[in-house]
Amino acid sequence: MDDSKIIELFFARNEDAIKHTDNTYGRRLFVLADNIVRNDQDAEESVSDTYMKAWDTIPPKKPVHLFAYLAKICRNFALKKLDWKAAAKRNAEVVSLTQEMELCIPDMSRDAELEGKELGRILSTFLRTLTPENRMVFVRRYWYVDTVADIAARYGISESAVMTRLSRTRDKLRVYLKKEGIRV
Repeated sequence: MDDSKIIELFFARNEDAIKHTDNTYGRRLFVLADNIVRNDQDAEESVSDTYMKAWDTIPPKKPVHLFAYLAKICRNFALKKLDWKAAAKRNAEVVSLTQEMELCIPDMSRDAELEGKELGRILSTFLRTLTPENRMVFVRRYWYVDTVADIAARYGISESAVMTRLSRTRDKLRVYLKKEGIRV
């Protein structure tokens, strides 16, 4: 079932909206959450929480891209679950990714005048400057939290090529942010 029909079901408050959402996007949402929490039960809980949040927010929201809307919600639930379960002992993969991105994304607490939406706009603009292949490698790593090995297998390139692309893209991002007047 396509997104517009699923959204119509949400607006009609028809519970089949959840069933169709799960049939269409459930597996992808589970993989996204599992890449973050690394636990099937926590991933399932994050997906279930995503469906509840979607039920509560559609309507009034009417997302243009349903999967992107759901993925953002799911990712946030998974990250909150990770924080809650491992407050003192962080997941090494997420900590590693966070440290990589801290090198080129500013600390929002230092730059209070820079709002998250503005940074999001700048990042979106930056991503459009990349080749489609480099953009997808970057997004798979830092949004979907795919491993380097998973990305290499997905795109049929070596792990070292993935790491090189990511490093070069982070360097480009750092330069781009400085050009935009953002202190890194």
